[in-house]
Amino acid sequence: MLGSKVHMVQVEDVMNIFRWWIENEPTQNHMVVNTGMHGVIEGHDNPDFLEILNSADLFTPDGVSVKWIGQLKGFPQKRRVNAVDLLEATFAMSEQEGYKHYFYGDTDETLALMRDKLMERYPKLQIVDLHSPPFRELTPEEDEAIVQRINNSGAHFLWVGLGLPKQERWMHAHRDRLTVPIAAGVGAGFKFLAGKVKRAPSFVGEHGFEWMWRLVQEPKLIWRRVFLMGPRFLWLAGKDVWHSHRTQ
Repeated sequence: MLGSKVHMVQVEDVMNIFRWWIENEPTQNHMVVNTGMHGVIEGHDNPDFLEILNSADLFTPDGVSVKWIGQLKGFPQKRRVNAVDLLEATFAMSEQEGYKHYFYGDTDETLALMRDKLMERYPKLQIVDLHSPPFRELTPEEDEAIVQRINNSGAHFLWVGLGLPKQERWMHAHRDRLTVPIAAGVGAGFKFLAGKVKRAPSFVGEHGFEWMWRLVQEPKLIWRRVFLMGPRFLWLAGKDVWHSHRTQ
């Protein structure tokens, strides 16, 4: 999809993949990208970022527009893999399997709110650490200390909420030094889990109108994505689909 290799999987497929990685490759770090239109356009515009996306062990299709393009290319994708749906499914699985979680990113306030809400909903969930890094470039010593803190935590999942493309760049730069089995970028997922941003009802998201819901709540953050990036993605992706059908 515009050069990005997207895995057209469902949440249930991802849970099976996560289990396999943890059971069979417990000290090998696996990088998971979860994005839609935003990430695909970033990759299209920036070859170095496209290389990062395509180096991921798993690229799950968030966003209904990516699901639609996949369907037009012949993949019977039923639902998108929304980041919060992915998190919640993993938490439910983790209560049964005893998997441990490390959260990296966002603010101390958001992390504290998220932890309280998660413990209400998932009382058996094991959260080993929550870390809000400084909003500046880290020194090499600080960076190494963070890597050691993560590796020593015993976590099975490292959830990175630094926003795209920063979180993907961070995971890629650190993947050879991390021993946590799964590192996944979740964008604004922490804010949703904390209740600082309300999720759109499922029928709104699945019918392609979540952008409108987000625009009302976060206009300064979302407007460029909606009015500039959205039309451009549809134009480029439409050309991509047309070309793929012509060459078949």
